[in-house]
Amino acid sequence: MLSVLDIFRIGIGPSSSHTVGPMRIARTFVRALEKAGKLERTARVAVELQGSLALTGVGHGTIDATILGLANFAPDRTCPDEAASALEAILAENALPLGGKRRIAFDKARDIDLAGHIIPDLHPNGMTLTAMDAEGDVLLKRTYYSTGGGFVASEAQLKRKPKGDRINAGTPVPHDFGSAAKLLASCETTGLSIAELILANEDAFRPREKTFAGIDRIAEAMHQCIERGLTQRGVLPGGLKVQRRAPDLWDKLSANPQSNEREQLFDWLNCYAMAVNEENAAGGRVVTAPTNGAAGIIPAVIRFYCVTADERPCRDSKRTFLLTAGAIGLLYKQRASISGAEMGCQGEVGVACSMAAGGLAALWGASPSQIASAAEIGMEHNLGLTCDPVGGLVQVPCIERNAIGAVKAVNAARLALHRTGAEGFVSLDQVIETMRQTGLDMSTKYKETSQGGLAVNVIEC
Repeated sequence: MLSVLDIFRIGIGPSSSHTVGPMRIARTFVRALEKAGKLERTARVAVELQGSLALTGVGHGTIDATILGLANFAPDRTCPDEAASALEAILAENALPLGGKRRIAFDKARDIDLAGHIIPDLHPNGMTLTAMDAEGDVLLKRTYYSTGGGFVASEAQLKRKPKGDRINAGTPVPHDFGSAAKLLASCETTGLSIAELILANEDAFRPREKTFAGIDRIAEAMHQCIERGLTQRGVLPGGLKVQRRAPDLWDKLSANPQSNEREQLFDWLNCYAMAVNEENAAGGRVVTAPTNGAAGIIPAVIRFYCVTADERPCRDSKRTFLLTAGAIGLLYKQRASISGAEMGCQGEVGVACSMAAGGLAALWGASPSQIASAAEIGMEHNLGLTCDPVGGLVQVPCIERNAIGAVKAVNAARLALHRTGAEGFVSLDQVIETMRQTGLDMSTKYKETSQGGLAVNVIEC
């Protein structure tokens, strides 16, 4: 099993698969180079970005993230301002501190190739990195894949563990599950809630206090992202001239004390979700939930519903929410994919909506079966959602799509609480498999390539 702390990762925008993943891959390659004792002999590193990484690489910050990764920047510890300064120096001097240690010549135009015509068979987000010595001889050459949500894998790993074999791979846990049906059966047998069962599994990875510390850190990062997004104004980078809207909406809501009533739910959720995704579009610090492109849905729902006068129960409710939502995210990651380049936006916003619906249902006292029902509803009404960012930027329609996804998640949770067992015609496992099949059948044009849908028609019009 994977850990829920693998699903929720702190990183930088605008994309988990196109920014966080490539940064991690580049850093991993340099570490492999150093481990092989070849770092000191390296004079040049060339990177070939393939498929979706190349087609939307400029708008998604893939090139810059790759350079920063080669310079030993890690997504979860990177300050966007420090990264920008380092990048400026590298490009100005045409020199790269490889691994933060060895200074080598670097020319972005020469050393990073956007090979959009190459669509790898294993995954559309491919990267091949090659290290060479002063004579041009190859010291090390490896291919990696950014598989969504900041997860990465080497070519050897993907070949060794096809998708159907990944379900039972990883750390042994007391309550192993490879399906929603098995998860629910374990809850029934043990009498544990989904959050409690996941917490018991997390004990196999680390002491419980460290798990709580990790979850609390994730919740705080989500909160800080919203707070920053509510105060930053101006035009988002990239050329589309998209204005930040969350701060103005926040001011309007804050000026009206009665706007916290339930009929104003849409406005509050819209405000919080857009605050996060505007930060993401600006390259700020966000939490993959489960991806950067869908980072606003879970924080928005948590911000609105996990608020009490007493900080302690507020903290506990956030833990319950994230543990439950994380369990649902694990199912999608293990049984299908959370990559927009593989599944379209149903694998990002759709999965986030499903996770948020399940987490909120848990807060409202839902049974494990009702939580699964909420998650199923959240995905059922996002099936077929395409990933077609205009200009290759995570702005249009991505920012508003998170706002819509947050509202859908709340409604899915409400509908699930009113369901009886007989009304659940579609199981969570069935909807996850349907999403997977839909993603496989979907045209590549509509899967994070900026070659179809809004990405083409808006520009053409």
